[in-house]
Amino acid sequence: MPIPIVNSIASWFLKKRIHQIELFLKYPNEVQNELLFSLLKFAKDTEIGKQHDFASIKTYREFSERLPIVSYEDVQPLIERSRNGEQNIFWPRPIRWFAKSSGTTASKSKFIPVSTDSLEDCHYAASKDLLCMYLNNNEGAQLFTGKSLRLGGSKELYKENGTVFGDLSAILIDNMPFWAEFSSTPSSKVSLMSEWESKMQAIVTETIEENVTSLAGVPSWMLVLLNNVLDQTGKDNLFDIWPNLEVYFHGGVSFNPYIEQYRAILPRKDFKYYEIYNASEGFFAIQDQNYSGDLLLMLDYGIFYEFIPMDTYGTKDQKVIPLSDVELGKNYAVVITTNAGLWRYKIGDTIRFVSLKPHRIKVSGRTKHHINAFGEELIIENAEDALKKVCKRTSAEIVEYTAAPIFMKGKEKGAHEWIIEFKTPPKNMSYFEELFDNALKALNSDYEAKRYNNMTLNKPKIHCARTNLFYDWLKENNKLGGQHKVPRLSNSRDYLDELLALNNKA
Repeated sequence: MPIPIVNSIASWFLKKRIHQIELFLKYPNEVQNELLFSLLKFAKDTEIGKQHDFASIKTYREFSERLPIVSYEDVQPLIERSRNGEQNIFWPRPIRWFAKSSGTTASKSKFIPVSTDSLEDCHYAASKDLLCMYLNNNEGAQLFTGKSLRLGGSKELYKENGTVFGDLSAILIDNMPFWAEFSSTPSSKVSLMSEWESKMQAIVTETIEENVTSLAGVPSWMLVLLNNVLDQTGKDNLFDIWPNLEVYFHGGVSFNPYIEQYRAILPRKDFKYYEIYNASEGFFAIQDQNYSGDLLLMLDYGIFYEFIPMDTYGTKDQKVIPLSDVELGKNYAVVITTNAGLWRYKIGDTIRFVSLKPHRIKVSGRTKHHINAFGEELIIENAEDALKKVCKRTSAEIVEYTAAPIFMKGKEKGAHEWIIEFKTPPKNMSYFEELFDNALKALNSDYEAKRYNNMTLNKPKIHCARTNLFYDWLKENNKLGGQHKVPRLSNSRDYLDELLALNNKA
Protein backbone atom coordinates (compact mmCIF):
# COMPACT_ATOMS: atom_id res chain seq x y z
CA MET A 1 0.00 0.00 0.00
CA PRO A 2 1.51 3.41 -0.93
CA ILE A 3 2.81 5.43 2.01
CA PRO A 4 0.57 8.51 1.45
CA ILE A 5 -2.52 6.27 1.59
CA VAL A 6 -1.30 4.62 4.82
CA ASN A 7 -0.68 8.03 6.36
CA SER A 8 -4.15 9.18 5.28
CA ILE A 9 -5.77 6.12 6.87
CA ALA A 10 -3.77 6.69 10.08
CA SER A 11 -4.79 10.33 10.16
CA TRP A 12 -8.44 9.40 9.70
CA PHE A 13 -8.28 6.90 12.55
CA LEU A 14 -6.44 9.42 14.71
CA LYS A 15 -9.11 12.08 14.30
CA LYS A 16 -11.83 9.56 15.06
CA ARG A 17 -10.02 8.22 18.12
CA ILE A 18 -8.99 11.61 19.52
CA HIS A 19 -12.68 12.43 20.09
CA GLN A 20 -13.09 9.29 22.20
CA ILE A 21 -9.92 10.03 24.18
CA GLU A 22 -11.13 13.57 24.82
CA LEU A 23 -14.29 12.07 26.31
CA PHE A 24 -12.48 10.18 29.06
CA LEU A 25 -10.07 13.08 29.58
CA LYS A 26 -13.04 15.35 30.30
CA TYR A 27 -15.24 12.86 32.16
CA PRO A 28 -12.85 10.24 33.65
CA ASN A 29 -15.01 9.15 36.58
CA GLU A 30 -18.19 8.92 34.51
CA VAL A 31 -16.42 6.84 31.84
CA GLN A 32 -14.99 4.49 34.47
CA ASN A 33 -18.33 4.13 36.26
CA GLU A 34 -20.18 3.37 33.03
CA LEU A 35 -17.52 0.82 32.10
CA LEU A 36 -17.86 -0.97 35.45
CA PHE A 37 -21.59 -1.45 35.10
CA SER A 38 -21.17 -2.53 31.49
CA LEU A 39 -18.78 -5.29 32.65
CA LEU A 40 -21.13 -6.35 35.45
CA LYS A 41 -24.13 -6.50 33.11
CA PHE A 42 -22.24 -8.47 30.48
CA ALA A 43 -20.97 -11.06 32.99
CA LYS A 44 -24.10 -11.36 35.16
CA ASP A 45 -24.88 -14.90 33.98
CA THR A 46 -21.38 -16.29 34.51
CA GLU A 47 -20.60 -18.47 37.51
CA ILE A 48 -18.97 -15.54 39.33
CA GLY A 49 -21.75 -13.21 38.21
CA LYS A 50 -24.39 -15.42 39.78
CA GLN A 51 -22.31 -16.06 42.90
CA HIS A 52 -22.09 -12.32 43.63
CA ASP A 53 -25.45 -11.42 42.06
CA PHE A 54 -24.02 -8.96 39.55
CA ALA A 55 -27.53 -8.26 38.25
CA SER A 56 -28.53 -6.49 41.46
CA ILE A 57 -25.41 -4.34 41.90
CA LYS A 58 -26.39 -0.70 41.41
CA THR A 59 -23.52 1.27 43.01
CA TYR A 60 -19.74 1.16 43.28
CA ARG A 61 -20.13 0.68 47.02
CA GLU A 62 -22.19 -2.50 46.50
CA PHE A 63 -19.57 -3.75 44.04
CA SER A 64 -16.74 -3.10 46.50
CA GLU A 65 -18.60 -4.72 49.41
CA ARG A 66 -19.61 -7.89 47.57
CA LEU A 67 -16.46 -8.76 45.68
CA PRO A 68 -13.20 -9.38 47.54
CA ILE A 69 -9.80 -8.12 46.43
CA VAL A 70 -7.96 -11.13 44.98
CA SER A 71 -4.45 -12.19 43.98
CA TYR A 72 -3.51 -14.82 41.41
CA GLU A 73 -3.47 -17.58 44.03
CA ASP A 74 -7.08 -16.79 44.90
CA VAL A 75 -8.35 -17.18 41.34
CA GLN A 76 -5.96 -19.92 40.20
CA PRO A 77 -8.50 -22.76 40.73
CA LEU A 78 -11.03 -20.99 38.47
CA ILE A 79 -8.35 -20.34 35.85
CA GLU A 80 -7.28 -23.99 35.92
CA ARG A 81 -10.88 -25.06 35.31
CA SER A 82 -11.05 -22.65 32.39
CA ARG A 83 -7.75 -23.96 30.98
CA ASN A 84 -9.24 -27.44 31.12
CA GLY A 85 -12.03 -26.36 28.81
CA GLU A 86 -14.81 -25.12 31.11
CA GLN A 87 -16.45 -21.90 29.98
CA ASN A 88 -18.68 -19.14 31.38
CA ILE A 89 -16.88 -19.22 34.71
CA PHE A 90 -15.71 -15.61 34.96
CA TRP A 91 -16.40 -14.27 31.45
CA PRO A 92 -19.35 -15.08 29.15
CA ARG A 93 -17.40 -15.36 25.90
CA PRO A 94 -15.14 -18.40 25.48
CA ILE A 95 -11.63 -17.95 26.84
CA ARG A 96 -9.23 -19.64 24.46
CA TRP A 97 -5.89 -17.96 25.21
CA PHE A 98 -3.85 -17.75 28.41
CA ALA A 99 -0.80 -15.52 28.72
CA LYS A 100 1.91 -17.33 30.67
CA SER A 101 4.12 -15.30 32.97
CA SER A 102 6.32 -16.32 35.86
CA GLY A 103 8.28 -15.49 38.95
CA THR A 104 6.16 -12.97 40.84
CA THR A 105 3.87 -15.16 42.93
CA ALA A 106 4.06 -18.39 44.90
CA SER A 107 3.03 -20.17 41.70
CA LYS A 108 5.80 -21.24 39.33
CA SER A 109 3.80 -19.84 36.42
CA LYS A 110 0.74 -17.66 36.07
CA PHE A 111 -1.78 -18.24 33.29
CA ILE A 112 -3.67 -15.00 32.71
CA PRO A 113 -6.94 -15.29 30.72
CA VAL A 114 -6.98 -13.36 27.44
CA SER A 115 -10.41 -12.90 25.85
CA THR A 116 -11.25 -11.78 22.33
CA ASP A 117 -12.58 -8.61 23.99
CA SER A 118 -9.28 -7.86 25.72
CA LEU A 119 -7.32 -8.61 22.55
CA GLU A 120 -9.37 -6.25 20.39
CA ASP A 121 -10.55 -3.57 22.85
CA CYS A 122 -7.44 -3.40 25.00
CA HIS A 123 -4.16 -4.73 23.56
CA TYR A 124 -4.70 -3.98 19.86
CA ALA A 125 -6.61 -0.77 20.59
CA ALA A 126 -3.65 0.43 22.67
CA SER A 127 -1.18 -0.38 19.89
CA LYS A 128 -3.20 1.78 17.50
CA ASP A 129 -3.54 4.55 20.10
CA LEU A 130 0.21 4.54 20.66
CA LEU A 131 0.82 5.11 16.96
CA CYS A 132 -1.91 7.75 16.81
CA MET A 133 -0.47 9.72 19.72
CA TYR A 134 3.02 9.54 18.27
CA LEU A 135 1.83 10.69 14.84
CA ASN A 136 -0.28 13.44 16.40
CA ASN A 137 2.81 14.78 18.20
CA ASN A 138 5.17 14.36 15.23
CA GLU A 139 3.58 15.56 11.98
CA GLY A 140 6.66 14.79 9.90
CA ALA A 141 6.90 11.17 11.11
CA GLN A 142 7.76 8.61 8.44
CA LEU A 143 7.00 5.41 10.36
CA PHE A 144 5.13 3.85 7.46
CA THR A 145 7.99 4.25 5.02
CA GLY A 146 9.63 1.29 6.76
CA LYS A 147 9.10 -1.41 9.36
CA SER A 148 8.93 -1.72 13.14
CA LEU A 149 11.51 -4.04 14.68
CA ARG A 150 9.57 -5.81 17.41
CA LEU A 151 11.18 -7.97 20.06
CA GLY A 152 8.79 -10.17 22.01
CA GLY A 153 9.13 -13.25 24.17
CA SER A 154 10.92 -16.44 23.28
CA LYS A 155 8.18 -19.00 23.73
CA GLU A 156 6.06 -20.81 21.21
CA LEU A 157 2.34 -21.25 21.76
CA TYR A 158 1.24 -24.55 23.28
CA LYS A 159 -2.17 -26.16 22.87
CA GLU A 160 -3.86 -28.08 25.67
CA ASN A 161 -7.52 -29.09 26.23
CA GLY A 162 -8.68 -26.83 23.42
CA THR A 163 -6.93 -23.79 24.90
CA VAL A 164 -3.65 -22.11 23.96
CA PHE A 165 -0.97 -20.68 26.25
CA GLY A 166 2.33 -18.86 25.83
CA ASP A 167 3.92 -15.44 26.20
CA LEU A 168 1.50 -12.56 25.70
CA SER A 169 3.69 -11.32 22.84
CA ALA A 170 3.33 -14.69 21.11
CA ILE A 171 -0.47 -14.56 21.51
CA LEU A 172 -0.54 -11.04 20.09
CA ILE A 173 1.68 -12.00 17.14
CA ASP A 174 -0.41 -15.10 16.45
CA ASN A 175 -3.64 -13.09 16.36
CA MET A 176 -2.50 -9.78 14.91
CA PRO A 177 -4.16 -8.46 11.73
CA PHE A 178 -2.54 -9.33 8.39
CA TRP A 179 -1.42 -5.75 7.74
CA ALA A 180 0.69 -5.72 10.90
CA GLU A 181 2.86 -8.55 9.52
CA PHE A 182 3.79 -6.41 6.51
CA SER A 183 4.76 -3.45 8.70
CA SER A 184 6.88 -5.45 11.19
CA THR A 185 10.16 -7.30 11.30
CA PRO A 186 11.26 -10.00 12.02
CA SER A 187 8.73 -12.40 10.52
CA SER A 188 6.26 -14.18 12.78
CA LYS A 189 8.17 -17.42 12.20
CA VAL A 190 11.35 -15.93 13.66
CA SER A 191 9.50 -13.97 16.37
CA LEU A 192 8.01 -17.20 17.72
CA MET A 193 11.27 -19.18 17.83
CA SER A 194 11.66 -20.67 21.29
CA GLU A 195 15.46 -20.94 21.64
CA TRP A 196 16.58 -17.43 22.57
CA GLU A 197 20.17 -17.36 21.33
CA SER A 198 19.32 -18.90 17.93
CA LYS A 199 16.39 -16.51 17.68
CA MET A 200 18.66 -13.54 18.39
CA GLN A 201 20.95 -14.43 15.51
CA ALA A 202 17.97 -15.02 13.20
CA ILE A 203 16.54 -11.59 14.08
CA VAL A 204 19.87 -9.88 13.34
CA THR A 205 20.17 -11.67 9.99
CA GLU A 206 16.60 -10.87 8.99
CA THR A 207 16.51 -7.21 10.05
CA ILE A 208 19.84 -5.63 9.12
CA GLU A 209 18.81 -5.24 5.48
CA GLU A 210 15.35 -3.86 6.32
CA ASN A 211 14.39 -0.19 6.45
CA VAL A 212 13.65 -0.10 10.19
CA THR A 213 11.90 3.11 11.29
CA SER A 214 10.89 2.13 14.85
CA LEU A 215 11.83 -0.27 17.65
CA ALA A 216 9.48 -1.97 20.14
CA GLY A 217 10.41 -4.14 23.10
CA VAL A 218 11.73 -4.43 26.66
CA PRO A 219 14.83 -2.19 27.13
CA SER A 220 17.13 -4.82 28.63
CA TRP A 221 16.63 -7.42 25.89
CA MET A 222 16.37 -4.88 23.08
CA LEU A 223 19.80 -3.56 24.12
CA VAL A 224 21.25 -7.07 23.82
CA LEU A 225 19.79 -7.37 20.31
CA LEU A 226 20.96 -3.93 19.18
CA ASN A 227 24.50 -4.53 20.45
CA ASN A 228 24.53 -7.80 18.50
CA VAL A 229 23.45 -5.86 15.40
CA LEU A 230 26.32 -3.40 15.90
CA ASP A 231 28.84 -6.22 16.51
CA GLN A 232 27.79 -8.10 13.39
CA THR A 233 27.80 -5.05 11.13
CA GLY A 234 30.88 -3.39 12.63
CA LYS A 235 29.03 -0.07 12.83
CA ASP A 236 29.35 2.48 15.64
CA ASN A 237 25.69 3.48 15.84
CA LEU A 238 22.32 2.27 14.64
CA PHE A 239 21.72 5.16 12.24
CA ASP A 240 24.55 3.79 10.07
CA ILE A 241 22.41 0.67 9.64
CA TRP A 242 18.89 2.13 9.76
CA PRO A 243 19.17 5.82 8.81
CA ASN A 244 15.38 6.37 9.02
CA LEU A 245 15.02 5.08 12.59
CA GLU A 246 13.03 7.67 14.56
CA VAL A 247 11.40 6.21 17.70
CA TYR A 248 11.72 3.45 20.30
CA PHE A 249 8.50 2.23 21.99
CA HIS A 250 9.54 0.60 25.25
CA GLY A 251 8.04 -0.85 28.43
CA GLY A 252 8.27 -3.75 30.86
CA VAL A 253 11.11 -2.42 33.03
CA SER A 254 12.32 1.04 34.03
CA PHE A 255 14.23 2.80 31.28
CA ASN A 256 16.43 4.76 33.69
CA PRO A 257 19.32 2.25 33.95
CA TYR A 258 19.57 1.98 30.16
CA ILE A 259 18.95 5.44 28.76
CA GLU A 260 22.60 6.53 28.48
CA GLN A 261 23.52 3.31 26.69
CA TYR A 262 20.71 3.90 24.20
CA ARG A 263 21.80 7.48 23.65
CA ALA A 264 25.31 6.21 22.87
CA ILE A 265 24.08 3.97 20.04
CA LEU A 266 21.28 6.34 18.94
CA PRO A 267 23.17 9.66 18.90
CA ARG A 268 20.50 12.00 17.55
CA LYS A 269 18.95 14.61 19.81
CA ASP A 270 15.61 14.42 18.00
CA PHE A 271 15.29 10.64 18.38
CA LYS A 272 12.10 9.85 20.33
CA TYR A 273 11.46 7.44 23.18
CA TYR A 274 7.85 6.51 23.94
CA GLU A 275 7.03 4.50 27.05
CA ILE A 276 4.10 2.12 27.48
CA TYR A 277 2.71 0.35 30.54
CA ASN A 278 1.23 -3.04 29.78
CA ALA A 279 1.18 -6.55 31.20
CA SER A 280 -0.41 -9.93 30.54
CA GLU A 281 -3.51 -8.65 32.36
CA GLY A 282 -3.99 -5.64 30.10
CA PHE A 283 -2.66 -2.46 28.54
CA PHE A 284 -2.90 0.39 31.02
CA ALA A 285 -1.11 3.58 30.05
CA ILE A 286 0.71 5.31 27.20
CA GLN A 287 3.14 8.20 26.99
CA ASP A 288 1.11 10.82 25.13
CA GLN A 289 3.69 13.62 24.91
CA ASN A 290 7.16 13.93 23.40
CA TYR A 291 10.07 13.98 25.84
CA SER A 292 7.95 13.08 28.88
CA GLY A 293 8.17 10.20 31.31
CA ASP A 294 4.52 10.59 32.34
CA LEU A 295 1.97 8.04 31.13
CA LEU A 296 -1.67 8.75 30.34
CA LEU A 297 -3.94 6.23 32.09
CA MET A 298 -6.25 4.85 29.39
CA LEU A 299 -9.75 4.64 30.82
CA ASP A 300 -11.80 3.05 28.02
CA TYR A 301 -9.99 -0.23 27.29
CA GLY A 302 -12.43 -2.39 29.23
CA ILE A 303 -10.47 -2.05 32.49
CA PHE A 304 -11.99 -0.61 35.67
CA TYR A 305 -9.33 0.68 38.07
CA GLU A 306 -9.13 0.73 41.84
CA PHE A 307 -6.19 1.63 44.06
CA ILE A 308 -4.81 0.65 47.46
CA PRO A 309 -2.71 3.32 49.22
CA MET A 310 0.60 1.63 50.02
CA ASP A 311 0.66 3.08 53.52
CA THR A 312 -2.25 0.75 54.37
CA TYR A 313 -1.48 -2.10 51.93
CA GLY A 314 -1.66 -5.53 53.53
CA THR A 315 -2.73 -4.17 56.92
CA LYS A 316 -6.03 -4.44 58.79
CA ASP A 317 -6.60 -0.80 57.84
CA GLN A 318 -6.18 -1.43 54.11
CA LYS A 319 -8.34 0.90 52.01
CA VAL A 320 -9.43 0.45 48.41
CA ILE A 321 -10.48 3.52 46.44
CA PRO A 322 -11.78 4.26 42.93
CA LEU A 323 -10.12 6.65 40.48
CA SER A 324 -12.23 9.55 41.74
CA ASP A 325 -10.51 9.45 45.15
CA VAL A 326 -6.82 9.26 44.18
CA GLU A 327 -4.36 11.98 45.23
CA LEU A 328 -1.19 13.35 43.71
CA GLY A 329 2.14 11.91 44.79
CA LYS A 330 0.84 8.95 46.80
CA ASN A 331 2.06 5.44 46.10
CA TYR A 332 -0.78 3.04 45.15
CA ALA A 333 -1.09 -0.66 44.44
CA VAL A 334 -3.18 -1.21 41.31
CA VAL A 335 -6.38 -3.31 41.32
CA ILE A 336 -8.17 -4.09 38.06
CA THR A 337 -11.47 -5.49 36.84
CA THR A 338 -11.20 -6.47 33.18
CA ASN A 339 -12.96 -7.57 30.01
CA ALA A 340 -11.20 -10.93 30.33
CA GLY A 341 -12.92 -11.82 33.61
CA LEU A 342 -10.47 -10.66 36.27
CA TRP A 343 -12.55 -9.16 39.09
CA ARG A 344 -10.83 -6.84 41.62
CA TYR A 345 -7.46 -8.41 40.85
CA LYS A 346 -4.15 -7.13 42.30
CA ILE A 347 -1.64 -6.97 39.45
CA GLY A 348 1.31 -6.46 41.80
CA ASP A 349 2.39 -3.07 40.44
CA THR A 350 2.59 0.25 42.26
CA ILE A 351 2.05 3.64 40.62
CA ARG A 352 1.73 7.26 41.63
CA PHE A 353 -0.25 10.03 39.99
CA VAL A 354 1.70 13.01 38.69
CA SER A 355 -1.42 14.69 37.26
CA LEU A 356 -5.17 14.38 37.88
CA LYS A 357 -6.36 16.46 34.91
CA PRO A 358 -5.71 14.33 32.94
CA HIS A 359 -4.79 11.23 34.95
CA ARG A 360 -1.12 10.70 34.26
CA ILE A 361 1.00 8.25 36.21
CA LYS A 362 4.49 6.94 36.80
CA VAL A 363 5.13 3.27 37.56
CA SER A 364 6.95 3.21 40.89
CA GLY A 365 7.57 -0.51 41.41
CA ARG A 366 6.07 -3.80 42.51
CA THR A 367 4.20 -4.59 45.70
CA LYS A 368 6.54 -7.54 46.28
CA HIS A 369 9.69 -6.00 44.81
CA HIS A 370 10.83 -3.62 47.50
CA ILE A 371 12.95 -3.77 50.62
CA ASN A 372 11.21 -3.14 53.90
CA ALA A 373 13.15 -5.33 56.32
CA PHE A 374 13.78 -2.44 58.73
CA GLY A 375 10.88 -0.05 58.03
CA GLU A 376 12.82 1.75 55.30
CA GLU A 377 10.23 1.05 52.52
CA LEU A 378 12.74 1.28 49.67
CA ILE A 379 10.94 1.00 46.33
CA ILE A 380 12.32 0.47 42.84
CA GLU A 381 11.67 4.07 41.86
CA ASN A 382 13.97 5.26 44.70
CA ALA A 383 16.70 2.82 43.67
CA GLU A 384 16.61 3.71 39.98
CA ASP A 385 16.50 7.46 40.55
CA ALA A 386 19.48 7.21 42.92
CA LEU A 387 21.48 5.00 40.55
CA LYS A 388 20.79 7.34 37.63
CA LYS A 389 22.06 10.36 39.59
CA VAL A 390 25.15 8.59 40.86
CA CYS A 391 26.04 7.12 37.46
CA LYS A 392 25.85 10.60 35.98
CA ARG A 393 28.19 11.94 38.69
CA THR A 394 30.71 9.09 38.26
CA SER A 395 30.39 8.44 34.49
CA ALA A 396 29.37 4.85 35.24
CA GLU A 397 26.95 2.74 33.21
CA ILE A 398 24.85 -0.10 34.62
CA VAL A 399 23.70 -3.26 32.83
CA GLU A 400 21.69 -4.94 35.62
CA TYR A 401 21.42 -5.04 39.39
CA THR A 402 19.57 -6.59 42.31
CA ALA A 403 19.54 -5.96 46.06
CA ALA A 404 18.37 -7.56 49.30
CA PRO A 405 18.75 -7.01 53.06
CA ILE A 406 21.62 -8.10 55.24
CA PHE A 407 19.57 -9.15 58.25
CA MET A 408 20.55 -8.26 61.81
CA LYS A 409 22.49 -10.87 63.79
CA GLY A 410 22.95 -10.33 67.49
CA LYS A 411 24.38 -6.83 67.87
CA GLU A 412 25.16 -6.57 64.15
CA LYS A 413 23.03 -3.98 62.43
CA GLY A 414 21.33 -4.55 59.13
CA ALA A 415 22.21 -3.16 55.71
CA HIS A 416 21.31 -3.41 52.06
CA GLU A 417 23.52 -5.58 49.87
CA TRP A 418 23.71 -4.91 46.13
CA ILE A 419 25.26 -6.70 43.17
CA ILE A 420 25.63 -4.48 40.12
CA GLU A 421 26.89 -5.40 36.67
CA PHE A 422 28.53 -2.36 35.11
CA LYS A 423 29.15 -1.72 31.46
CA THR A 424 31.41 1.14 32.57
CA PRO A 425 32.38 0.78 36.25
CA PRO A 426 33.09 3.80 38.47
CA LYS A 427 36.76 4.60 38.96
CA ASN A 428 36.32 4.78 42.74
CA MET A 429 33.85 2.22 44.15
CA SER A 430 33.95 3.66 47.68
CA TYR A 431 32.99 7.08 46.33
CA PHE A 432 30.19 5.48 44.29
CA GLU A 433 28.86 3.76 47.45
CA GLU A 434 28.96 7.02 49.40
CA LEU A 435 27.14 8.98 46.69
CA PHE A 436 24.55 6.22 46.30
CA ASP A 437 23.85 6.08 50.03
CA ASN A 438 23.40 9.86 50.14
CA ALA A 439 21.15 9.82 47.06
CA LEU A 440 18.88 7.22 48.68
CA LYS A 441 18.72 9.32 51.84
CA ALA A 442 17.68 12.35 49.80
CA LEU A 443 14.95 10.39 48.01
CA ASN A 444 13.53 8.35 50.89
CA SER A 445 13.00 9.86 54.36
CA ASP A 446 12.34 6.43 55.94
CA TYR A 447 15.68 5.14 54.63
CA GLU A 448 17.36 8.33 55.82
CA ALA A 449 15.89 7.87 59.33
CA LYS A 450 17.12 4.26 59.54
CA ARG A 451 20.58 5.30 58.33
CA TYR A 452 20.88 8.24 60.76
CA ASN A 453 24.06 7.63 62.78
CA ASN A 454 23.88 3.99 61.56
CA MET A 455 20.97 3.66 64.01
CA THR A 456 19.37 0.66 62.29
CA LEU A 457 21.11 0.36 58.94
CA ASN A 458 24.79 0.38 58.11
CA LYS A 459 25.86 1.83 54.78
CA PRO A 460 25.04 -0.27 51.69
CA LYS A 461 27.44 -2.98 50.55
CA ILE A 462 27.94 -3.15 46.77
CA HIS A 463 29.52 -6.01 44.77
CA CYS A 464 30.73 -5.56 41.19
CA ALA A 465 29.38 -8.41 39.09
CA ARG A 466 31.43 -10.04 36.36
CA THR A 467 30.44 -9.45 32.74
CA ASN A 468 27.28 -11.33 31.68
CA LEU A 469 26.51 -12.53 35.21
CA PHE A 470 22.80 -11.68 34.99
CA TYR A 471 22.52 -13.10 31.47
CA ASP A 472 24.10 -16.36 32.65
CA TRP A 473 21.81 -16.49 35.70
CA LEU A 474 18.72 -16.02 33.52
CA LYS A 475 20.01 -18.71 31.15
CA GLU A 476 20.58 -21.15 34.03
CA ASN A 477 17.01 -20.53 35.16
CA ASN A 478 15.59 -20.93 31.63
CA LYS A 479 14.50 -17.29 31.59
CA LEU A 480 16.21 -15.85 28.54
CA GLY A 481 13.89 -13.71 26.46
CA GLY A 482 11.88 -10.55 26.17
CA GLN A 483 9.23 -11.32 28.82
CA HIS A 484 11.66 -12.15 31.64
CA LYS A 485 13.04 -9.54 34.01
CA VAL A 486 15.73 -9.49 36.66
CA PRO A 487 14.11 -8.94 40.09
CA ARG A 488 15.47 -5.58 41.27
CA LEU A 489 14.65 -5.51 44.98
CA SER A 490 13.54 -8.24 47.35
CA ASN A 491 12.95 -8.76 51.06
CA SER A 492 14.33 -12.27 50.52
CA ARG A 493 17.99 -13.04 49.82
CA ASP A 494 17.18 -15.91 47.42
CA TYR A 495 18.00 -14.07 44.18
CA LEU A 496 20.98 -12.24 45.61
CA ASP A 497 22.59 -15.32 47.14
CA GLU A 498 22.22 -17.24 43.85
CA LEU A 499 23.85 -14.40 41.92
CA LEU A 500 26.66 -13.98 44.45
CA ALA A 501 27.39 -17.73 44.30
CA LEU A 502 27.42 -17.69 40.50
CA ASN A 503 29.64 -14.60 40.53
CA ASN A 504 32.12 -16.30 42.84
CA LYS A 505 32.36 -19.34 40.55
CA ALA A 506 34.03 -17.29 37.84
